[in-house]
This record gives sequence, C-alpha cells and structure tokens, in this order.
Amino acid sequence: MNIKTFFLAAMLLPCFVKAQMQQLNSAEIAQGIASLSVKGSVLYIAAHPDDENTRLLAYLAKEAKVRTAYLSLTRGDGGQNLIGNEQAELLGQIRTQELLAARKVDGAEQFFSRANDFGFSKTSAETFKIWGKQQILADAVWIIRKFRPDVIITRFPEDTRAGHGHHAASAIIAREAFIAAADPKQFPEQLKNGVTVWKAKRILWNTYNFGGNNTTAPDQLKMDVGTFNPLLGKNYGEIAAISRTNHKSQGFGSALQRGEAFEYFSHTAGEAAKVSLFDGINISVENKQILALLKEIQQQYKINQPSASLSDLLKLKKITVNEQQFNHQLLDEIILACAGLWAEAVVPDANYAVGDSIPVTISAIYRTSAPIKISGQLNGRNMVLQDNRLSSMKYSVKAEKSDITQPYYLKKEHPIGYYVIDEQKEIGYPENPNGLTAKVQFAIDGEKIEVSLPIFFKSTDPIKGEQYQPLVIAPKVTATLSDQAYLFVNGQPKTIEVNLKSFTKNVVGDLIPVLPAGWKSSPDKISFNFAQKGNAQLAVFTITPAANSTSAVLNLQVKIADEIESRGLKTIRYDHIPDINLFPNATAKLEVADLKIAGKRVAYIDGAGDLVSSALQQVGYELTHLNASQVLLSNLSSYDAIVIGVRFFNVNEEGKNVHAKLMDYVKNGGVLLEQYNVNNGLKSADFGPYPFRLVNKRVTEEDAKVTFIKPNHAALNQPNQITEKDFDGWIQERGLYFADDIDSKYETILRMNDTGEVANDGSLLIANYGRGKFVYTSLSFFRQLPAGCARCISFVC
Repeated sequence: MNIKTFFLAAMLLPCFVKAQMQQLNSAEIAQGIASLSVKGSVLYIAAHPDDENTRLLAYLAKEAKVRTAYLSLTRGDGGQNLIGNEQAELLGQIRTQELLAARKVDGAEQFFSRANDFGFSKTSAETFKIWGKQQILADAVWIIRKFRPDVIITRFPEDTRAGHGHHAASAIIAREAFIAAADPKQFPEQLKNGVTVWKAKRILWNTYNFGGNNTTAPDQLKMDVGTFNPLLGKNYGEIAAISRTNHKSQGFGSALQRGEAFEYFSHTAGEAAKVSLFDGINISVENKQILALLKEIQQQYKINQPSASLSDLLKLKKITVNEQQFNHQLLDEIILACAGLWAEAVVPDANYAVGDSIPVTISAIYRTSAPIKISGQLNGRNMVLQDNRLSSMKYSVKAEKSDITQPYYLKKEHPIGYYVIDEQKEIGYPENPNGLTAKVQFAIDGEKIEVSLPIFFKSTDPIKGEQYQPLVIAPKVTATLSDQAYLFVNGQPKTIEVNLKSFTKNVVGDLIPVLPAGWKSSPDKISFNFAQKGNAQLAVFTITPAANSTSAVLNLQVKIADEIESRGLKTIRYDHIPDINLFPNATAKLEVADLKIAGKRVAYIDGAGDLVSSALQQVGYELTHLNASQVLLSNLSSYDAIVIGVRFFNVNEEGKNVHAKLMDYVKNGGVLLEQYNVNNGLKSADFGPYPFRLVNKRVTEEDAKVTFIKPNHAALNQPNQITEKDFDGWIQERGLYFADDIDSKYETILRMNDTGEVANDGSLLIANYGRGKFVYTSLSFFRQLPAGCARCISFVC
C-alpha cells in the first residue's frame, strides 16, 4: 500500500472542536467500526454537572452506538466545593473540566448554555427570572438545531418533584426547545448562522428511583442498560461509575455496579415510544453499498493487525463523502489508528506573553506492518516519515492579544444569572472554540484527513511521568491581588499587597492603583523592571479610605510604554483535571466597617475549604490553622476562639475524635463556632454539647427578611450591635442545611424564611457549656465574607 502524508498546513488556526489525536487500541477500533453503521443521536438535558445519568449515556454511546450528548444548562458555579475553596466562576471552571473528563469515559459529547448556577432555587419561576428564560431557551434551541438529535431525554420533571428550581427549569426548557427548534419563526436569527430547523421525533423524561423518590411506574418504557461489553471488558454500570467519579469536587466517587440495571422513561411530547427509544426512527445507515462494505470490514477485521483493514476503510471514506448523516470524524479516527499514526504539537515553555514568538514542534510517527512510504511538507520544508521512527518539524507564531487564555464566557462582566456571550457560534462549547491549535493534514492514498492538534506544554515529572498541560498565553505583566475584597476597620488605612509577575523579558513599566475621589494610595505608583521571563515583584500600597465612605472599588493598571493592561493571574491546580489559568480583571471591592473585636487569638480548623479565615485576618485577628491531629495534641486554652470550617464533619474522618477535646475547650471557657455541614455523608453527627439534627432546609432568597427573636441577646449586641443592615448586600442565599430537633439548652436568636414558607429558627444556635460558649451556624458566611459583605463580619467578631 502506498501512503503519502502531507503536512499541508501547520499554523495556529481556530478550530471548532479540539481534537487531540488519541491512539485507539484494537478493541476500540472494532467498537468504532461497529458504530459506523449507526446514524441516530440522543441529547440528554439537565441543569448541572453531575445531574446526568452516566449509565444511560454510556449505554447509548457505546452499546446503542448513537451519537450522544449532554446539555448541562449551567457549569455548576453555585455549588459547594468538597476539594478546595474555589467558588462561583472558579468552581464552574473545575466542574467543566470534571464533566469533560466524565465524557471521555462514557463516550458522550458535552454542551452548555449561558446560564449561571446562582445557587439553590426552590422554584422554576425564580430560576427563569434570574436566568432570563428566553435567552436560555434560545441556547437550547441552538444546540438542538446544531446537534440534530432524534430523541431528547430530560433528567427531571417540570414540577416540585425535581427538588430544585434549576432542575424543573431544565425540563421546561427542554420541552419548549423541542417544539421551538422545529419552528422557523422561533429564533430566526439562528438560521443565518449555519443551522436549520430541526424536529426531534420525541422527548421523554428519564424517571428514577433514588433519594427516597420513586418516579418510575410499570407502564413506562423500560430498558435494561446493565449489559456487558466484551470489547471494553466492562458493563455499563461499571463505566458509569468510573465516569461519575470524575465529579470529585462534589464528592461523587461511585462504586462500580454490575448486572442488569433498568432505566424508565415517561413520554413528554412528540410521537410516543412503545418498545424502544428509537421507535419509528431508522438509526441505521441506509446506503446498501456502505452497509455491505462495513459488514465486510467487520468480518475481516484482525484484532492483532488493524492495518489490514486500511484499504477497505479508505474505500469507505470515498463512497461516504456525500453522506451527511455518516460519522465522518469517527471514520477518520479509525483510519489514523489503523495506520498507527500519532502526532502532537508542543512548546518548550508553559506560557508565553502577548507579542512573543512561540516555537511550536510538531512530531509525528506511524507504526504499521504494511510497507508505507510517507512524505510531508511544512512551510516549504519537506518532511519524511519512516515506519516506527519519530519525525519532527518546527515553526513559530506570534501570540496576539486576542489569544490571551480566558474562557470565552468570562471575557465580559456578567449579571448573577447568566454569562454575556456576543458570538452566536460560541454558544454551547465547553471551552474556547477558537483556541490555538496546530492544523495538520494527512493524505493516505489520496484521501485527506485533517486534524487540529491542541498545543501543549509537555514536561516530565519525576513522580507522575510525562505530563501535558494546555498552552497559556498571558499579558506581559500581571498584577494579582491576594483577595477580591478588603475590609477597612474603623476607617483605618490598610496595607494591600500586589504580586507582579512577568511573562516576557526586558519589560519596564508602572503599577498604578486607581481609586475614587477621596481615597488615597501611598505610593501613587510603583515601578518595575523585569529582565527575565518569570521575574516577580511584591508591590505594597497603603490605602486610606475617604472620610464617610462605606465602599469603593480598586482598579490596578499595569502601564508599559503606551499600553495599559489590568489583569491578574489565577491558577487552579488539581491532579484530576488540567491546570486552569485565568487572567481576571485586577480589581477588588473595598469596604469600610466600624467594628469592635473581642479576643485576639483565633484557631481555624479547615473543613472542605473556604476563605473565612482570610476575612478574620483582615479584621485583625491573629489566626492559626489547625488540622485534626494538631487539635488533639495542642493546648487549646491559648486561643480566645476556635472556628471550624465548612463541612468539616463531612470530609474529616477525625471529626468524631476531636469532638471531646473541643467540648473540653468550651467547658473550660473557650468559644467554639462551627460552620455549616451537609446532612448526609457525615463522618460524625456529634456537633455540640447537646443534640440537634441537620436537615436539608435553607433560605435561598439572599434578601429574605431576618427577624431577631431575642433582640437583647448578648450575641446581637456585644461587642458589636447587629442590626437589619448587617443583612444587606448578601449574595446567593441566607443559609443552608439548617438545624432541627434542637435541644432546649440551645438558644435560637434569628428567624427567617423564603417567600411563602414557614419561618425557620435553625440558622444560628448558641449554648452555654461550662464556662464557655458553643455556636453552630448555617448562615453562609463562607460566601458572604470573600465577596466583600463587610457587615457580615460583625457576627464573627
């Protein structure tokens, strides 16, 4: 066989799907060949990462072999984080990558709308008010018209059984989008952007039996998805658990399930299905010539010699060229795998600055028993590949300002309910559709296959081995603030530190703090002179509030010659996802509050992760972090108070062991404040000196009225008087997982509720125990304090 491979172009070009060339093994090739005879598609729709039914997705993608995708309306930004202190958009970044990792396992594709997870919502009406229903509906219609599913499946019902306003809203959006996608009068502007109207055959609700809710019924469509796939060596319950375990930030590690497993479906709209999801839908390729050739390829496929199928696969590529519903991308991947072709695009450094020339190395190799002659060309230079010999070529490209590494949906400031996305064609993508890639074209016996290779920084870790991380394009210099909000106590000046970092060499400029009238900075600017890439400098400013001012915004400007940039750097690093680098605006909220402080030394016992300890330090407390072992070994009497971080009793096995020591601390005169825990998955339910129980009750309206049950209580008056104004400006919620069945020895001093609900007294419990005090609070200080809610700190003080 004569195979010629040409690198016709290897330049940084936009690519709508980042396709990293991954070498399929022989079993995966066989699985892929079997899938080529299927043309059906299913779109699964729900609200959040981890809402999806990974078992069903895996079955549809790998057993039914239809194109399968999950549309998560949000990125899970408003959820809770079990592995770190990232919140809001940063948590959304983590959960996006966790979803992509899950899809690599179960075989489905991934889409998103512009909706922002603003936190728990009790009704779909509230959800739509904050999201803006029509624009989220438009996004769902766009994705349906683009993906063109035969069947749409929802995870949740449209009513209160969904258990969350976002859940119910996702079902409503799905049903209405099912209808609207087929109507040319609905969102007609989309039809000018490369899509046409699309009518799916049906939409169904994937009912369930979990969490004490059984929505299945004997008359519903029933399907066993617990079958075993011998090519993959697993059944779909096992694959599902591996996929779901990628949701590590949500603590969703799952046990592998084996054996039969039934899924149930309730009809929503369209043509009802009686026997199969695909009743009345021909999901098989119809062309008899193609089917005959595919049958021959399957029968003759040699598991130990995939390259023997190349000739017929190339013939298949020729005769399917005009077949619109054929899976051309999968066929290309199979051909490359059978040829033993592999390629990568890498750079020698992890990051480059705007204006830099980026050296890119493209390496390629083929490995096959067939006699192959391969040649290529890159920027006028010839490249010859030989069997099982790695070949490389180099080129360079200039990094432009538009290439700065920043998610497309975070490029603009956005309201609480949705991201601002101007480009219609960007809607739906998990990551930047126009990211930097190397576009490589192979030609095998005259059949051209184009692959867009993501550009990575490749390194070798002495423990982890070979590592790939996404290429980072940065501003020339970043100015990073340590906090997103700063508290000025009693109008006193405050020192603010800024970390300057250079991403290029020989750069000179000034860092300038920009403040509103009356606020002052000393000095008014700080100069920098970085000779080398990676140089850093700590810039320290003393900021003095304006008289009678209660709040302001600080903006930092990095001035280099005539250019002004205003970006910081945020890196998120966990082993289970790629490194995430963001360049947010270099800005911070400045809040002024009159406060009195009781005590001085505070110990903080970290839970799942939060930023409350940083807020305590800003107030002026001397703070010491303790882990569970240190609690057991330390003399706690030296601390005026101890604060326990969020979800400590959910994540720490030692929670039950430290309880006695902490109660002794309180009994001997200490003050212990415990923050919220989730009612399920507890390592210990012994929270305080007297019993109470946690329940899944919360107040989600951040402006809900708060009533002082005991307005004269010391906690509301000493050392700071707490008033209704201290509940102004809260974000996302008042509190979550309130206490219930509360022992009479506790005092409850606050009462609150969402509109139309019964008042709840379980947000703040206080008890005298021995000579000390125990406090348990479900109030969401972990969200309020980092966001700059200055008055909230009055409670903690």
